[in-house]
Amino acid sequence: MSKPVVAIIGRPNVGKSTLFNAIAGEPISIVKDTPGVTRDRIYADCTWLDMNFTLIDTGGIEPESSDVILSQMREQAEIAIETADVIVFITDVRQGLVDSDSKVCDMLRKSRKPVVLAVNKVDSIAKFGNDVYEFYNLGIGDPVAISAASRLGIGDLLDAVAVHFKSKGNESEEDDDRPRIAIVGKPNVGKSSIINRLTGQNRVIVSDIAGTTRDAIDTVVVNNRQEYVFIDTAGLRRKSKVKEDIERYSIIRTVTAVERADVVILVIDAREGVTEQDAKIAGIAHDRGKGIIVAVNKWDLIEKNNKTVYEYTNDIKRVLSFMPYAEFIFISALSGQRLQKLFELIDIVRENQTLRIQTGVLNEIISEATVMQQPPSDKGKRLKIFYATQVAVKPPTFVIFVNIKQLMHFSYQRYLENKIREAFGFKGTSIRFIIRERKEENK
Repeated sequence: MSKPVVAIIGRPNVGKSTLFNAIAGEPISIVKDTPGVTRDRIYADCTWLDMNFTLIDTGGIEPESSDVILSQMREQAEIAIETADVIVFITDVRQGLVDSDSKVCDMLRKSRKPVVLAVNKVDSIAKFGNDVYEFYNLGIGDPVAISAASRLGIGDLLDAVAVHFKSKGNESEEDDDRPRIAIVGKPNVGKSSIINRLTGQNRVIVSDIAGTTRDAIDTVVVNNRQEYVFIDTAGLRRKSKVKEDIERYSIIRTVTAVERADVVILVIDAREGVTEQDAKIAGIAHDRGKGIIVAVNKWDLIEKNNKTVYEYTNDIKRVLSFMPYAEFIFISALSGQRLQKLFELIDIVRENQTLRIQTGVLNEIISEATVMQQPPSDKGKRLKIFYATQVAVKPPTFVIFVNIKQLMHFSYQRYLENKIREAFGFKGTSIRFIIRERKEENK
């Protein structure tokens, strides 16, 4: 089941980013950054108690402002509202209830999404406690008094948010075992064209799956009697054409589409080549352990020689160096070139995502690897690997028991990963390692 999405919404300067950072802090959540990928920090994978969710930060909403920047921030927040499963509406106890709060509240009511009202900057209940009651006038439920800066009341707020997770109602998607493929990428690289070509070329059953609250279109494509659900994230850029390294709302939609997918197809425009923005989008899928295919579209428009594919692939691998396992395909949505091969790649990646390795065979490979290249040592102590076993799929996840966890350097972990890939493939999927320390006498 995909993780719920929680959006923080409110006027400017009420403490949205402070709350975002407080929730995404080490004591109550988990936030991972992949080396080599620079991202705008406007979303975080968080954990509260035993529940995982994706948190989205937004710019402040000024409902009636004509200022260009504020109108762009409002537009971005509106998309977050469309995308979210639960909305945290944050207000400021020191400014009190203002007219803009009421107008933002009206926007939230129209969304028909669960809303949790947070009254921020309540550093002292004795001083500000009575002022919190004023916010009952918004008519959207009980206000939760918090201080994001002092991290007061954050647990109560997350408890109120988590109540809506249990009633999210994703059972139909959880029971649906059809492959789900997210088509992601920058605007205007041909994402919709790929889906349109697939549906037209194969004379398939096409339907819009009802019940999703996300701004992405689900299209069913049938190939060789197998149904595939394609999640299109096209239309990421609105008329305002916000120009940032990567549009904040493109991240929002990409995150939610990737969460629901088994395999992610990153579409790159062959004429532009791979960019840092492509790396940011790819990083979202990599972080979540999804199967990844890089589709270079508009390949028919490129002048080629016998080295073009090789050079182009090397350029992509250099920019996307954090995911060397990705599969590549060079296509044209316009002409249909190699589009049929997409299904073959999808099936291969899905199979590798669910591949399980017997424990005995896995430990043989690791033993051979340690003989070929000795584990690292420090101050006379050498890393010893006692035992390894696979504990999960999607992505394949391995627990490795060692004598000293700190000696398992990233470079040696990458070496072991390469040896496992040489033996078993795992094309198109990341591999995760969990390192556990165990006393030598207990091995």
